Amino acid sequence: MSTTNPEITVSRAGHVATVVIDRPPNNHVSVPLMRALADQMEALDADPGVRAIVLASAGKAFCAGADLAAPDGIGGSGMSGINDLYTQAVRLFSIATPIVAAVQGAAVGAGLGLALVADFRVAAPEARFAANFVKLGFHPGFGLTHTLPRVVGEQRAALMFLTGRRVKADEALDWGLVDEVVPLADLMTAAQALAGEIASNAPLAVVATRKTLRTDLAAAVKAQTDHEHVQQAILRATEDFAEGVRSVNERRPGNFQGR
Repeated sequence: MSTTNPEITVSRAGHVATVVIDRPPNNHVSVPLMRALADQMEALDADPGVRAIVLASAGKAFCAGADLAAPDGIGGSGMSGINDLYTQAVRLFSIATPIVAAVQGAAVGAGLGLALVADFRVAAPEARFAANFVKLGFHPGFGLTHTLPRVVGEQRAALMFLTGRRVKADEALDWGLVDEVVPLADLMTAAQALAGEIASNAPLAVVATRKTLRTDLAAAVKAQTDHEHVQQAILRATEDFAEGVRSVNERRPGNFQGR
């Protein structure tokens, strides 16, 4: 079935719903996309027949992050656009139904944040994970400074944040950032199988257990995105941020001056 947003498609098989984002070419997040995604996830969350959700995307990239440079991207509306994006992110972290992400390619920046909304991540060998904000002269966002250390530990999170390096699927598996690595052709089947395994259990017990494990995750993400937004507003006004955006667009190392 389709949603009111053509960039999101939803299907059902038994107690598992699959939500697919299709925003070519790189599935960049936008506020309208995130709002529509949160609306759809909340609708599924309210349906007692849905016991697990698979979050996936079409194309080569899972999500290449937020477009900070384009006039019609997040950055085109200034920091208010980013703040609106984080409001939708908090809604996603408030979903009570377990979520499995199927990651077929790059999950970068906000795309990594989106992957971490899920309880589990099933990845193809082609998947790459990066928090590349420092390469843009920017501060991490999407609550990543809370959610990434929660999954991989503070030391490995710091390594990703301060280097901006891309982590391959096998290394991500070793770190616990990914729960399974399967061939690309088998990715959706494996993600839906994991979701089905969850959905086969007593739903009230699953939701209660998940709530205990995640504690006040949505509230923590809200507090962290508030802090991240302040730091991002400061850094967005710097010369290094302008150079970072240019260098990424030109596919070259940034020439940062610390101002």
